[in-house]
Amino acid sequence: MPDFSCADYTFPLLSRTQSLQLLRLLDFKFVDIGLFERSASYQPSALMAAPVDFIRGASRDLADAQIRSSDVFLQIGAEPAQSSANDPDPSIRARNRQVFKQALAFCTAIQCDHMTGLPGVDHGDKEADLALAVDEAAWRVRVCREAGAVYSIEPHIGSICASVESTHRFLDQVDGLSLTLDYGHFVCAGEESSKVHSLLPFASHIHVRGGSPNRLQTSVASSTIDFDGLMSGLYNQGYAGKLALEYVWIDWQGCNLSDNLSETILLRGQLQKIAAALNWSA
Repeated sequence: MPDFSCADYTFPLLSRTQSLQLLRLLDFKFVDIGLFERSASYQPSALMAAPVDFIRGASRDLADAQIRSSDVFLQIGAEPAQSSANDPDPSIRARNRQVFKQALAFCTAIQCDHMTGLPGVDHGDKEADLALAVDEAAWRVRVCREAGAVYSIEPHIGSICASVESTHRFLDQVDGLSLTLDYGHFVCAGEESSKVHSLLPFASHIHVRGGSPNRLQTSVASSTIDFDGLMSGLYNQGYAGKLALEYVWIDWQGCNLSDNLSETILLRGQLQKIAAALNWSA
């Protein structure tokens, strides 16, 4: 049976300790930490202001909840276009690297070996935007590898990797880059799950939630994502990473319309049944 994780930001109305305690109550052994500026629990600016205290507090909370981090998902700006990986301003990119190094130190300090970031966005110069994004991703892969961690990007709506085709092109230009793969971003844009399956060999981390055309997040019952095909593909390639339940609750793309608790339980149960039918052992 594959290992399942759940995002701490699935329950943003709870405190950090409450969220971790809830995940343990739900029998999760792993948590995905969202190091987001919009987060009330883990903010990059708070990490930069007092790294020792930040790391000590997060480590204590994880130990108290008896839960381990499976991924640190870094988003430096309040939204993807702010402080993006490919910001045209070199001073912002230099600051981003300082934040990334500290986030990586946080990741390793809490004994996590996987980091996720966003690829970058369109700033108006397609060729330059792509070149800057590729350069930054290559640098992040390198510094993570030196620290014994894996770095991946999450292709998403509004990014320079918004389609399966553009994601493949990006991967071709960055040696060693992997994906945190969320089918929902592609299915929402109208791409079929069968096409998204081609990205599975590059996945080092998986985000799962319901989704459908024009709906980034849906209930499990309303989802059109081919979870059977996703799970079969992972099983056949010997996937050893985590599957992170990633229902979110934010006022964006209708992502505040789900009962995150119920949908998390339902989707994990569905994926466990598929894994059992595949005779997927840990």
